[in-house]
Amino acid sequence: EVDSIAKMVPDVLNISLDEALRQEPRLRELTEQKPDIAELIQISRVLEGLPRHASTHAAGVVIGDKPLVDYLPLYTGKKDEVITQYDMKIVEKIGLVKFDFLGLRNLTVIANTLNLISLQGKEPPDMDHIKDDDPATYALLCSGDTTGVFQLESSGMKDLLTRLRPEFFDDVIALVALYRPGPLDSGMVTDFVQRKHGRKEVNYLVPELEPILKETYGVIVYQEQVMKIAGDLANYSMSEADDLRKAMGKKIVGIMAKHQERFISGAEENNIPSKKAAEIFGLISKFGGYGFNKSHSAAYALIAYQTAYLKAHFPVEFMAALLTSEMHSSDGVVKYISECKSHHIPILPPDINESEKEFVVSGSEIRFGLAAVKNVGEGAIESVLEYRDEQPFSSIFDFCERVDLRKVNKRVLESLIKSGAFDTFDLKRSQLFAGLEDILEYGQRVQREKADPQMGLFGTGEDQPAINLPTLPEIEEWDQKQLLTFEKESLGFYITGHPLNRFNDIIDKYATADSISLKEMPDNSAARLAGIIRNTKIITTKRGDLMAFVTVEDMNGSFEITVFPNLYATTSHLMTADTAILVDGQVQKDEKSINLLSNHIIPIQKAEETWTVSIHIKLDIANTNRKQLETLHSVFKNHPGACEAYIHMQDPEMTEAVIALPEYLQLQPRASLRKEINACLGYQAYESVCSKAGTLKDRNDQNGRWKPKR
Repeated sequence: EVDSIAKMVPDVLNISLDEALRQEPRLRELTEQKPDIAELIQISRVLEGLPRHASTHAAGVVIGDKPLVDYLPLYTGKKDEVITQYDMKIVEKIGLVKFDFLGLRNLTVIANTLNLISLQGKEPPDMDHIKDDDPATYALLCSGDTTGVFQLESSGMKDLLTRLRPEFFDDVIALVALYRPGPLDSGMVTDFVQRKHGRKEVNYLVPELEPILKETYGVIVYQEQVMKIAGDLANYSMSEADDLRKAMGKKIVGIMAKHQERFISGAEENNIPSKKAAEIFGLISKFGGYGFNKSHSAAYALIAYQTAYLKAHFPVEFMAALLTSEMHSSDGVVKYISECKSHHIPILPPDINESEKEFVVSGSEIRFGLAAVKNVGEGAIESVLEYRDEQPFSSIFDFCERVDLRKVNKRVLESLIKSGAFDTFDLKRSQLFAGLEDILEYGQRVQREKADPQMGLFGTGEDQPAINLPTLPEIEEWDQKQLLTFEKESLGFYITGHPLNRFNDIIDKYATADSISLKEMPDNSAARLAGIIRNTKIITTKRGDLMAFVTVEDMNGSFEITVFPNLYATTSHLMTADTAILVDGQVQKDEKSINLLSNHIIPIQKAEETWTVSIHIKLDIANTNRKQLETLHSVFKNHPGACEAYIHMQDPEMTEAVIALPEYLQLQPRASLRKEINACLGYQAYESVCSKAGTLKDRNDQNGRWKPKR
């Protein structure tokens, strides 16, 4: 109930509870009718504006000319760091200087990319002197191909990039400044795009505004522009202009009224009529409050441009560096592996003789890093690399003879085997796993003999017996499902395949989103996703009914679904690990999480019969005989159902004619029907149309818009 009340508060920046009650009649009505809601609102009014908890700025540093304790109270944080008890605004008010030192992961990505370029024997670019008008970089930006590009990764930003089509670095600076809730909701962004492309006239209220706003096509985008307007047009000092900037951000009516008087009188001194000055002040009041600090935007835009440049010119090295940066986040690695696949960059599995600690480039391919293998720690990796530098490992036995088996223990070896890191020795993973105890015992014995020659085996005698290599069991390799399961266990995701691969055709046709695009979908929108069930948490409701919260994984990551009691009662048999499903539902989204409220869940194999709304059969008249037609009729009769079907009579010399089959020949869509129709006619004649997400069957909406593939 509290969640539903919170969702009634309008999504407006800095809105107060009182303003929310004025704007939202449903919230006001509930408050008037329900005493408990009225009490909740009253308590919330008291708490409004107070900090929820003691929080620390991630990168804020405060300095003073004397010990800080002379100016403000301090306390010790959880990690023994010294923290001010005053917040950043009060710190500023009492005259102390604060700095924000932002440590960006992307700076490390850039440095690692340059290092990988050097290791490939290529000359890395000087990032401080790359051209800001590089055609390949702007082509990448205009296409929205910005996964991995700093600040420009979200689907909303990709959409804005394709609409704006940046041509200059100033456009990139503006992009970073504009892509925020305020400008997006106010219409500023659309206005900016329209003006840039000449679809809307760029005009200025007075000529003096042109040199200030020309770079942003007459739209106030930056705080610096507001301050410049106040200084040039109304004779504000720099200090006064900064006060105006702060006042606009806070939107305090009384202070803004004083500034309006000051602005108009100052403008009149520069021969700008009061009416026109009031109009200009209205403009900066409306849009100036959304203004972004240009220097901040430019700094971020520079990193965005640099990462886009590297992706455009050195995609393999850039993606390898990105993967390393997300090495300990399964979802991050899955996302960037998916991006590599879309750019036809092969990802090679871990290899004990080829992999480094991090992801590296091998020609036009990326080799998996050992540090991304679960249970393989720093010490184990250091030992492997130390002995491999002396000489590559020739076998699993050679490996265990040489590495430090205290660091590279049984648990480490199990993970390396499951990940495929020992595939280079041409032995089955199942063999290595089954014989691991003997392999380890052999390695330990050899190392003991080397450490103590007095034991006799490695003494000076030439006729000393050698330790025999253990014999590995002759067993079958794990099946594909087991191989992939162990890959997932050791790496956090699949690398040589995916359980969903065999359903690609179904997913392409029936799914409308995946785990990545789901995150960008608006609240309450309809979506249909495919995935493998990973975890199921079953709970009992207050009424005693069972329901479930389920984690589902697809080829790009994972997502959560909620299965309410009515649906759970009919689908509980599907709620087991490794079951491939299609789920249809509504997106539930808040600030911290995203979830799919399930309406329908089916085994993925039943997608065709569940979500097909019409069947269309292409009939090549010139090459179809009577016997084929009779067989086709028999096929129809053998698959009775409730799905409408259409025959598309095709002849190169005639207009296509579409005939609806009579109701008694409505069909049951399934794979066997498709196979029999295609076999009868000798070509891919069968096409089906699926319903939209959010509908179980929606035939009328789809039929009129379907066009057969030629």
